[in-house]
This record gives sequence, C-alpha cells and structure tokens, in this order.
Amino acid sequence: MATAAAASKVQEFIYEWEGKDRSGKLVRGELRAGGEAAVSANLRRQGVLVTKVKKRRTTGGKSIGLRDVATFTRQLATMMKAGVPLIQAFDIVGRGSPNPRLTKLLLDIRSDVETGTSLSAAFRRHPQYFDALYCNLVEAGEAGGILEELLTRLAMYQEKTLAIKQKVKSALTYPIAVLVVAFVVVTVIMIFVIPSFKDVFKSFGAELPAPTLAVIWLSDKFLQYWWLIFGVIFGGGYMFFRTWKRSEKMQFFMDRFLLRLPIFGELMRKAVIARWTRTLSTMFSAGVPLVEALDSVGGTAGNIIYARATEQIQRDVAAGSALTASMTTTGVFPNLVLQMAAIGEESGALDDMLSKAAEFYEEEVDEMVKGLSSLLEPIIIVFLGTLIGGIVVAMYLPIFKLGQVV
Repeated sequence: MATAAAASKVQEFIYEWEGKDRSGKLVRGELRAGGEAAVSANLRRQGVLVTKVKKRRTTGGKSIGLRDVATFTRQLATMMKAGVPLIQAFDIVGRGSPNPRLTKLLLDIRSDVETGTSLSAAFRRHPQYFDALYCNLVEAGEAGGILEELLTRLAMYQEKTLAIKQKVKSALTYPIAVLVVAFVVVTVIMIFVIPSFKDVFKSFGAELPAPTLAVIWLSDKFLQYWWLIFGVIFGGGYMFFRTWKRSEKMQFFMDRFLLRLPIFGELMRKAVIARWTRTLSTMFSAGVPLVEALDSVGGTAGNIIYARATEQIQRDVAAGSALTASMTTTGVFPNLVLQMAAIGEESGALDDMLSKAAEFYEEEVDEMVKGLSSLLEPIIIVFLGTLIGGIVVAMYLPIFKLGQVV
C-alpha cells in the first residue's frame, strides 16, 4: 500500500485550469493532481464548473544554470523564514518558475522529500545541479535545525560567486569580441575588396609600392587557402578546448599560464582567491568541520592550481597542522589572506576573517574590471585603427602616387 501511494505521488503533475464559479465569474488557476479527471473532480467539489484543463509542460525549456539554482535557493530560504512548509514551498517555487526543466526538477525533489527522503539526500540525487558544497550545507542545516539560515547563507554565497564570475567574463568578453569582429572585417576585405583593387591596379602599368604588394599577396594566399585557414582556426580551437576540458595536464598548464598573464592574470588570481575564501568561510560558519569543508573548497575555486593546493592543505590539516601554516607552504596565497587567516585562528573567528578577505578581493575584482574597461578602449581603438587603416592605406598608395604624377 505504501509503495502504491508513493508511486501515485511521483506521478502527480501540475494542471492549469479554467472555469466558472457559482456566480458565473471566469476563474483560472493551477492544481497538482494525478490526472485531468482528478482535477475536474476536485474543482467540482469546490463549486467550479471546469471548461478547460491543460497539463503544464515539464519538458523542454532552457538548461538549468547556476543563476536558476541561486534564485531557487533564495526563494526557498525566504519562504521557509516566512513559515511556509517545505513541501508547499517547493510547490510555489515550481509553479512560479518559467523554465519547465526547473519545474520538473523541483517536483522530483518534492516527491522524494514527501516520501520521507531528507532534503540533502534528495539534492544529492541531482549532482549536476547541486554540488557537494550545496548538499553539505543543507545537511548541516537539517542536522542543526537552522535550515532556513543556511539556505540564506548559501543563496548569498551563490549570488556573490555569480557576480564575480560575471565581472571576470565581462572583462574578457570585450577584447575577445573585438578580435572576432576584426577577423570578420579583415576576411571580408581580403576576399571581396582587395581583389577589386587588384583588377584596377593591373591597368596602371606601373610598379606597385611594397605595402600594396604585401597586402595583395596576403589576399591571394587567403583566397587560395581559405579552407585551410578556417579549418585550422575552428578545428584547432575545437580540439584545443576539448583537450583543455578533458586533460588534467592541459588544465594545469593553461590555468598556470592564465595566472601569469599580465593584468588579466592578476584579475583571475583575485577572483579565484575571492571564491576560495568565500567558500571556506561559508562552509566553516555553517559548522562543517575544517577538513570536510576543504574537500568542497578546491573544486569551487575554478582553478586547478588552487584545487591542488587545497588538497595539500587538507592533508596537512588532517595530519595536525594549522590552517595558516598549511596555506603558507603552498605559496599561492597572498600575505593579506595568510595574515587574516592567522588572526582568525587565534581569535576563534576564522569564518569572519575569511569573509572579510573575500569581500576585500571581490571589491578588488570590481575595481580592476572598471580599470580594465577604461584601459582597453584606447588600446583596442589603436589596434583596429592600425590593422584596418594599414590595409586601406596600403591599397590607396598607388592611387596617391598616380595623383602626384598627374
């Protein structure tokens, strides 16, 4: 009997309905039930004459991203603080989500919780959306009876992490977009514009300047080997990113290379340190033991150099070393973080000091992004002017010389 009841709960869906109440007024709403007949029967008992019942889509839609999970966490925490029961809170969030995939995910979790599964265990069944850090914090909140408080901290952590990632992306997107546009413009010039000039220059009967000859030669080679150029760029790019994603050696090499880049390397280092300190502060303040907290910290840093350093710190701390001493031996943390961690260990306020360090580096990232925007604009203008302007001048040099002769 219990199994049958559980199965029926799992098969429930959300139905959108329309009808008329006893006064003849048009009403509509949503109802969770096992089928259209159950919806109609339920509404008839409430005095509603049903005219339309439609099952709400729970397939399709965009993929579930980190921002969707962060928004869900914030909404769940808010409703639990307001005293809304957990099952009902999942219903409200699921119905309010515009993404059918997220709706289905929340309904699945709700069904698991309704049948007696703990919330953290229900989240662990979906590791592609809820990582170990998320599940560990929820488990700590359930054990300590402070689930709504930890959900609030978790939502704040996710929002700050997303903000840092967005700032770094915005700093990198601008120059990459300019390079792509420059490549497209140069391609158009090489394929369509320069061959037209070449036909005109043939009628001059005079020797062309060296810059013009160089540009025409490049255009000829581009027209001759365009398939090879595009194949190398797109095929090589695809293989490069695929290898980067799957090979640990490649990840280590690229992460170390990116950290050593001028300007951008410092920006990424500060962003990684901000995420690292924010994650450890959130875990430690939730009452998660330090060794277990470090297990989740390395993967969220977003850089394999710091992930390996975290593994070393975890081994040293498990062997009895102090956190600050272990962090110092890795050589990847700045003095400010080490000093604040040392003060936190001595005062018993490690989570608070790490949180302050995270706030400091988050502000540093914000300021660097603003500075980069101001710095990159003139550099990009000069780059585009030199590239496009150089090609244009090279193609007009013969015309200028012809004018001087005339």
